[in-house]
Amino acid sequence: MGQPVRDYLLTLCATAAVTYLLTGPVRKFAIAVGAMPAIRARDVHREPTPRLGGIAMFGGLCAGLVVAAHLFNLTSVFQLSNEPRALLSGAALIWLIGVLDDKFEIDALIKLGGQMIAAAVMVIQGLTILWLPIPGVGTVALTQWQGTLLTVALVVITINAVNFVDGLDGLAAGMVCIASAAFFIYAYRLWYGYGIEEAAPATLFAVILMGMCLGFLPHNMHPARIFMGDSGSMLIGLVLAAGAISITGQVDPDRLGIFVGGERGATHAMLPVFIPLLLPLTIIAIPAADLVLAIVRRTWNGQSPFAADRGHLHHRLLEVGHSHSRSVLIMYFWSALIAFGAVGYSVHSASLWIVLVIVGLSAVGLVLLLMPRFTPRAPRWAESFVPPRYRRRRRAEGEEEALEGQHGLDGSQMASPAPERAPVAVGVSGVNGATAIGPRSRFADRDRADSSR
Repeated sequence: MGQPVRDYLLTLCATAAVTYLLTGPVRKFAIAVGAMPAIRARDVHREPTPRLGGIAMFGGLCAGLVVAAHLFNLTSVFQLSNEPRALLSGAALIWLIGVLDDKFEIDALIKLGGQMIAAAVMVIQGLTILWLPIPGVGTVALTQWQGTLLTVALVVITINAVNFVDGLDGLAAGMVCIASAAFFIYAYRLWYGYGIEEAAPATLFAVILMGMCLGFLPHNMHPARIFMGDSGSMLIGLVLAAGAISITGQVDPDRLGIFVGGERGATHAMLPVFIPLLLPLTIIAIPAADLVLAIVRRTWNGQSPFAADRGHLHHRLLEVGHSHSRSVLIMYFWSALIAFGAVGYSVHSASLWIVLVIVGLSAVGLVLLLMPRFTPRAPRWAESFVPPRYRRRRRAEGEEEALEGQHGLDGSQMASPAPERAPVAVGVSGVNGATAIGPRSRFADRDRADSSR
C-alpha cells in the first residue's frame, strides 16, 4: 500500500470545501430561526451575530468520512475498524445537543450529561481506552469500567476546554486546527513510520478535523459573520478527543517496542501523547489551562464552575491592550509552540536543540505579550495579501484624507463633532454579520477591568 498523502489531501479539501459552502446558507438559516442571542456582559462583539455554525462543520465531517470511505488507501480504515462509525454516532449526539443549546440555551448540567452520554455511545461501539503505558512499569491493562470512566473523563475535559476558549473570532477553530495538524504528524508517523495500522483512524480523524476548521475559519475570522456556537465547539472538541482516545488506548506499545528497544523504551518514547490525563495539556494546553483557571477563579469567588464570566485568557489579553486580531494570533502562537513542541520532543526526546528552540520561541512569545501597542506592518510586495490595517500605503492615504477633512479651503480648521459610539444593540432582530469591537480604547477601560462589561 502506497503512502496515501494524496488521499489525505483530497479528504482534507473535500471536508473544508463542504464546510465552507454550507456556512453561508447556515448563517441565513440561523438568522431566520432567531439563533442570534442578545449581547451578554462577557461578550466582546458589539452586534448580535448568528450561531449554529456547527451545522456546517457537522456537514463537513460527514462529507469527509464519505469521501475517505471511497478512497483506495483509506477504505481499509472502515473495513478493519468500527471507530469511524463510533465517532459519527457520538458526534451526531453532541452536535444535536449543541444545536438545541444555540437556539434555546439549555442548562449547563444537561449539556454535561449529554457530553457523558455521547462519550458512552462511542465506548459502546469500541472507541475506548484499553490499556495505559506507564513509565517504568510497562503496559497496564484496564478493566471495562476503568477504561469507560477514563474515556468519558477525557472526552468531557477536551470538549469543555475547547468550549471555554471559544470567546474571540476564529480563536477556537484556529487553535484546534493547529492541534489537529500536530496530532496528524504524530499519528501519521506511527502508522507509516512503524507500520501500526491501529493508528490509521486517529490519522483520519485529525485530517477531517483540520478540514472542518479550515473551512469554517474564513467565515469566523475577525470580524466574524457567524459563530460556531456550542454545536461547533463541542463537536470539534469531541473529534479531537476521539483521535486521542484512538491512538492512546488502541495502539499496543509492545509493537512499537520492537523498534525502540523494549517495552519500557517504547513507553518513554510515547509518553508525550500516550498518557490520557496529560494529553489535553500537551495537545490543547492553552484551552486546558484556561479551563482550570476558570474553575478555580469561579469557585474562589463563590460561583458555579459553569457560570460564565469575563476572566478568560483572551479577555485578559484584550484588557492588557492587545487588539482583537493580535490576541488571537498570540493564542495561535502559544498553541503551536506547545503542540508541535510536544510532537518534536516525542520524536527526538534526547535532542537538546528541541528544548533550546522551545525556550527561544517562548521568549519571543513573552516579548509579544509585553508589546500590546506594537502593530505589525507587511512589506510592500505583500500588501495585497494582508488585511488593509497592515498596509502602509492604504493607511497613509487614509490619514491624508482625514487631515483634508479637518481643514477648510482657506486653511482654517473646521470643527467636527467627535464620533459617537453606537450603543450596544440588545435583543434586536437585525444583523449585518460583523462582530468587530471597533477602535476600542486600549487604556481608557483599564481602570474598569473588574466591571461587568
